[in-house]
Amino acid sequence: MANPYKGLQKLGSIGLPFPDVDCKIVSLDGTTDMPPGETGEIVLRSPTTMLGYFNRPDDTTETLKDGWLFTGDIGHMDEDGYFYITDRKKELIIVGGFNVFPREIDELIYQHPKVKEGICVGIPDERKGERIKVFIVLKEGETATVDEFKTYFRERLVAYKVPSEVEFRSELPKSMIGKILRRQLREEEVSKQSSVDSHQ
Repeated sequence: MANPYKGLQKLGSIGLPFPDVDCKIVSLDGTTDMPPGETGEIVLRSPTTMLGYFNRPDDTTETLKDGWLFTGDIGHMDEDGYFYITDRKKELIIVGGFNVFPREIDELIYQHPKVKEGICVGIPDERKGERIKVFIVLKEGETATVDEFKTYFRERLVAYKVPSEVEFRSELPKSMIGKILRRQLREEEVSKQSSVDSHQ
């Protein structure tokens, strides 16, 4: 996809599909085509679509279905056929059967005036499937409490999206290009939880 060289360019959009590429939005279970404005997974097909992953048949089966490439990107298409990416499917958090897109929580974290950086993760929960935890680094000289941030989230989110845990840190793990490593934080929490369970 690309924004057109001439014509309308829309803020936040990844643009229109190339002429030889079919693209659509399907439900997260892959069974239903979604109408404009509705969120789902972006799928595409074209003469140049890959044939599969080398020596990875399971990944190929999961990614290629009936000629369509399931990108793993969550997004929507508008009435003009422009596409927008919201999140990654593998990062989707499911709380009590409800889908929570991490980007929504992350953006809210950064809107708080005391926050330097932060991120949310989904961690296993016996009752809800997953629960949300946020990690926050405060700006230099700022102080805050867990209750302060829980109130902040409760006032701005529906109940199932409200993080159940808040942890303050002096720094967060990052990649070589400075991206916060959500997966590493989640793995830390899973490992910590497994350790607690094994001692009970």
